[in-house]
Amino acid sequence: MAAPWWRAALYGSRRWRSFSTSAALRRRTAPLGPMPNEDIDVSNLERLEKYRSFDRYRRRAEQEARNPHWWRTYREYFCEESDPKDKIDIGLPPPKVNRTQQLLERKRVLRELRANPEEERAARLRTARIPLEAVRAEWERTCGPYHKQRLAEYYGLYRDLFHGATFVPRVPLHVAYAVGEDDLMPVYHGNEITPTEAAQAPEVTYEADEGSIWTLLLTNLDGHLLEPDAEYIHWLVTNIPGDRVAEGQETCPYLPPFPARGSGFHRFAFLLFKQDKPIDFSGDTRPSPCYQLAQRTFHTFDFYKKHQEAMTPAGLAFFQCRLMIPSPTSSTASAGQSGLGAGGA
Repeated sequence: MAAPWWRAALYGSRRWRSFSTSAALRRRTAPLGPMPNEDIDVSNLERLEKYRSFDRYRRRAEQEARNPHWWRTYREYFCEESDPKDKIDIGLPPPKVNRTQQLLERKRVLRELRANPEEERAARLRTARIPLEAVRAEWERTCGPYHKQRLAEYYGLYRDLFHGATFVPRVPLHVAYAVGEDDLMPVYHGNEITPTEAAQAPEVTYEADEGSIWTLLLTNLDGHLLEPDAEYIHWLVTNIPGDRVAEGQETCPYLPPFPARGSGFHRFAFLLFKQDKPIDFSGDTRPSPCYQLAQRTFHTFDFYKKHQEAMTPAGLAFFQCRLMIPSPTSSTASAGQSGLGAGGA
C-alpha cells in the first residue's frame, strides 16, 4: 500500500531541514588558528636556530609559554589559576651570581676546547662524550632546584605540607635505601619504593659547611587513618652537626612505611631544614621505640611554624609507596616451580 502523500511530504521536509541546519552550523564554525610549531620547516633541520645553552632555551620556552594563544590547555580548563607572586617563599635566598665571572668562565672553557684538536674534531663529528656526573652536577647547580620545586608543586607537597607556601630546594638531598648487601634504592622525586625496600633507615647525604646545624624529617602525607589532614611522622633527626646525620639527635625513631591495603599510593617526603642555632626539640620528642600511631600524629606546618624563627627548609626528596599484594596466580606458579624442583631433585 502506498504511503499517503502528506506523510512523504512531511518526512521529506524533515530530512531537508536537518541537512540545511547542519550545513549552516558548519558554515558558522570559526576556523582553527595556527597550530604550534606550524611555521617551522622540518624538511631542513640544520637551518633551525641553535640555542647553544640550556639557559637560553629555558628563557625562550618560558617566554613562549607566557604568550597568549588561541587554544586552551588542560590546566586552564580544570585547574585554578594562581599568581606565583601570591605564594610566600619560606626557603633560603638565592645565591648571588656574578654574570661577569660566568662569562669569563665560559670563554675559558671555549678556549680550552678549541685548543684541543681531538675535542674539536669530536664536536664536529658529533662523537664527543660528556660525563654524566658533570652534567648532573651542573644541573644541580643551575636548573635542578627549580625543576624539583615544580615537581613538588605537581605532587601537591607544598599545598599539604606548608598550606601553599613554597621554597626552592637549593641544597641537594641524596637519600638511598640499602637493598641487600650491595644494592641501593635511591629516592628521587616521586619514584616508587616498596615497603620491603624501605624497611631500614636510609643513608642520607648532603653538602654542608663546617659548623652548620640541620634537621632531617620524614613524614607520610597520606597515611593517617583517622584525620585526613594529619600526617604520620616516620623519622626525625635534629641538631645534626654538618653532614653527619648519625651524630644528630634522633628525636623520633625510624618507622618503615605501612600503607594500608586499598589506600593507593602514599607520598613520603624527606625535608631538610637548616638551623640558625641549636634548638630545643623536647616538645617534639617521641619515645623509643614508638609503636603507637597516636604518638606519631604530626603536622609539618605546625612543626615549622613553631620553629620558623630558627630554621629554614633547604632540601627535599620524596617517593611514593603502596602495599604490594602478590596475585594468587603468581603465588601458585611459584609454589608449583618449587614443587617441581623438589620432585626433580
